[in-house]
Amino acid sequence: MSKKTWAALAAIAAISLSGCASTATQNAGTSSSGGSGTKVSIMVGGLNKQIYLPFMLAQRLGYYQQQGLNVTLQDEGAGVDATTNMVAGKVDGVGGFYDHTIAMQGLGQQMESVVSMLTTPGEVELCRNEVKDKIKSPADWAGKNLGVTDIGSSTDFLTQYLAQKNGVDPAGIHRIGVQSGSTLIGAMQHGNVDCAMTTEPTVSTLMATGTAYILLDMRTADGTAKQLGGEYPATSLYMTTDYVSKHPETVQKLVNAYVETLKWIQTHTGADVAATMPADYYAGSGKDAYIKAFDNEKGIYNPTGIMPPTGPPTNLKVLQAFNPDVKGKAIDLTKTYTNQFVQASK
Repeated sequence: MSKKTWAALAAIAAISLSGCASTATQNAGTSSSGGSGTKVSIMVGGLNKQIYLPFMLAQRLGYYQQQGLNVTLQDEGAGVDATTNMVAGKVDGVGGFYDHTIAMQGLGQQMESVVSMLTTPGEVELCRNEVKDKIKSPADWAGKNLGVTDIGSSTDFLTQYLAQKNGVDPAGIHRIGVQSGSTLIGAMQHGNVDCAMTTEPTVSTLMATGTAYILLDMRTADGTAKQLGGEYPATSLYMTTDYVSKHPETVQKLVNAYVETLKWIQTHTGADVAATMPADYYAGSGKDAYIKAFDNEKGIYNPTGIMPPTGPPTNLKVLQAFNPDVKGKAIDLTKTYTNQFVQASK
């Protein structure tokens, strides 16, 4: 993440956090579970991405209301921007990659994952077919335009790490924030980026049109270990430690809903998911491609919600390789996540 981005986050972090659950602003990217229960607002770094499926799926299955919660989900193009909004007290939690809790601790901000939803990133590096003879691995990235969801996002973290791991100085690549979905697809089709890191259903959409080829794939445990050296816990619900300590009952209810959702995922197919989710979630890729993508990558979902014990050290290793706000810092990983709510869930 750039110094400018982190400086902005640090400045926002100085704002005192509200002790009460936030009330979300209604807009086109907002969805509420309704009901008269406890209000909670969660901002998700791409609601229609399959890597963030549990957040909307829990709403569609009625699990929030069953727990006595009125959850508002807000859509945001990148996890780093969602984190900024949470630090500013605009939302109560973030649906994003766990690694942000580590990065923020490097800046003196305490956040923690309360439930782990993905044991692998589910990310794929796609490149335009026009550069197939020029880019055969990240070792060929020097001077290239690389798409990430946003500067400071988890895809930005991973892109910089993969560049450095393959002998390319991260300062020598051009990282461009293209978010996901239609904006990323447009950037790829118009040649604004040579490669981009993204997830389903965007991967299937680009592959179906013959626009791109897969450079590397982190949708499986083996693929993740090959690129990152081990498990890399990704999607989670993370919140400020202050919020968690002040609202343990609300956090427990949220975790209960997500543990049930993760169990549901394990016993259902892509067709079941597509039938449950809003139709616009698969409008771009098509329903059949959406179903196939889910069935192919179903293994990315954490079946229990427990943080994989060997995962956090891998996340830390990746960030320490290039991020000046984490490199050389004494990071206490035990403060970046908790399993207590998952263990107490019934």
